[in-house]
Amino acid sequence: MATIVDSFAPPPPTHPPAGSTRCTSPFPPRHFTPCLINRSTHCRSISCQAQTTKAFAVPRRNAVTLILSSYFFSRVSLPDAAFAQPSVGFREYIDTFDGYSFKYPQNWIQVRGAGADIFFRDPYVLDENISVELSSPSSSKYKSVEDLGPPQEAGQKVLKQYLTEFMSTRLGVRRESNILSTSSNVADDGKTYYQVEVNIKSYASNNELAVMPQERVVRLEWDRRYLSVLGVENNRLYELRLQTPENVFLEEEDDLRRVMDSFRVNKVLV
Repeated sequence: MATIVDSFAPPPPTHPPAGSTRCTSPFPPRHFTPCLINRSTHCRSISCQAQTTKAFAVPRRNAVTLILSSYFFSRVSLPDAAFAQPSVGFREYIDTFDGYSFKYPQNWIQVRGAGADIFFRDPYVLDENISVELSSPSSSKYKSVEDLGPPQEAGQKVLKQYLTEFMSTRLGVRRESNILSTSSNVADDGKTYYQVEVNIKSYASNNELAVMPQERVVRLEWDRRYLSVLGVENNRLYELRLQTPENVFLEEEDDLRRVMDSFRVNKVLV
């Protein structure tokens, strides 16, 4: 049995005052200022348009000043914090049947039939996803994550597993990989978890069947960061996997690390 829990309460809906009509705009909501007009005035669309045109009329001298100001500020390097986007909200996924839980971005969608025990994906960045893999309860008898050896040794096993899964039969495909970091930490549940970060780059020829070597131009296909969290409970090995393009990781590192730190394995009551 799995449960999805929102980590925040939605904001209360807002309503216009009684006796007024909302005049909507075709622009996105964040650029929209509601216009409340009393029903008694019977404002027609033509007059609304005239008022809008008049309100946005700018003298020529002011327009030139505006353009020069925009150009000036575009050349000035302002602190990144001024344009930082707020952190996304999170939901918590709780699987009481298999015994694990984690938080994930609220706008990610679940994909069924992906082969993992659970799989969520960013609907906009299709290369960004999260999944959980479990060892078989009948063939594994793990007592602790330390059964994998020290974190560095566990990192080698994780990387080898990734490269095996990405093995390709295409001609001219080459993969470059390296382990970025490995660590061990004790979470608030008293259990030890390993965290492993690897980078994998894939290169391929744009013309696999070319005869001459100069006709086979090798290009970068993708460059991804893979984040894994390993934990043991119920005699099983649990692995939380995060996949993201390297350029996206730099923008979303804080949120992705929050997902990693939220992963917990729980005792299953038989």
